[in-house]
Amino acid sequence: MKTSYQTGTRFIPARYQAALLLEYARSQDLADAVLLRDTSYDAATLVAEQTLLTPAEYLQLLHNLNQALPSRDTSFMLGQQLLPGHLGNLSHALLQARNLRQALDILIRYQAWLSPLLAPHLMILGDKTALYWTDGCITPRLRGFIVEMMMTAVSGMSRWLSGVRLPWQYRFNRTQPAYVEQYAVHLGTDTRFNDYFDAMLIESSWLDRPWPRANEMTVTLALAEFERHLATTSCRQSLLSTLYDYLAERIRLAPTLERTCADFGCSPATFKRHLALHHTHFQAELDLVRAHVALRIIDNQGYSNEQIAAYFGFHDANNFRRSFKRWTGLTPSMLRAHLLDSRLLE
Repeated sequence: MKTSYQTGTRFIPARYQAALLLEYARSQDLADAVLLRDTSYDAATLVAEQTLLTPAEYLQLLHNLNQALPSRDTSFMLGQQLLPGHLGNLSHALLQARNLRQALDILIRYQAWLSPLLAPHLMILGDKTALYWTDGCITPRLRGFIVEMMMTAVSGMSRWLSGVRLPWQYRFNRTQPAYVEQYAVHLGTDTRFNDYFDAMLIESSWLDRPWPRANEMTVTLALAEFERHLATTSCRQSLLSTLYDYLAERIRLAPTLERTCADFGCSPATFKRHLALHHTHFQAELDLVRAHVALRIIDNQGYSNEQIAAYFGFHDANNFRRSFKRWTGLTPSMLRAHLLDSRLLE
């Protein structure tokens, strides 16, 4: 718990995230007071060098901006400006990344600064790599907005630094919105909704293609300098992201709430309270990890229901099948058909 940030943890540099929102609001002739509604900041204080935001404050600013601007492209326009960003040495490291793999590694390692609201992860699915997103500190009403923003940010960064438009495929765990044309304009036409996760997929061969601005020494020095300026207590992951990784490492050991709380150094009551503040609970987070692991081993290993049931420690395949339907809304056979259809469409 002590090494994870939560919605009330004050660590987000306002001169980066908040300044971007303020600049964009002003470009749209939106009064500062509208953006800053229900916060304790004025414009000067918001972008002062020493100002740090909590995730809850950052979310409030995003909510205000989203509510005030009638255009459906706000999330996409913000995303275009988000990465590599203006975070000093960390942004310099992204600018000089040798390839997509290194840029994504930096994004994941330093998610607290580059993506504090959504946690990025990588998963290999056959000949593709999926960059997928789980909750960091977020509210359900803004999840779709922030997914759009972060996917646009990664797409724009990879296009700029590689010099070409990479053939990303976009998958969204939501119904198709009324403004789907914005997805085509800002992300491309290879989008699918009502999917089992929010992800960007690309053929793995693109990960190691060299980028023209690459400078390995600059990356090494920039990251080392950034690390030197971090406080020893700096939190690198949100509570939910830390929990996700913890459960993923122990998924075959049937993690329990009690064991998890002991390892996190808090009581079950306290842990439940913290999770509730993030609009979730332990079983939901465990089911999420199980669903993602099941997806990976179905796609990569071709496991049968019986094999997956044994992998997770279920008593029988029918029990696993019912659980999988609860996790994902799909039966395992529906998922296999879905994966097959995806390959046939390529």
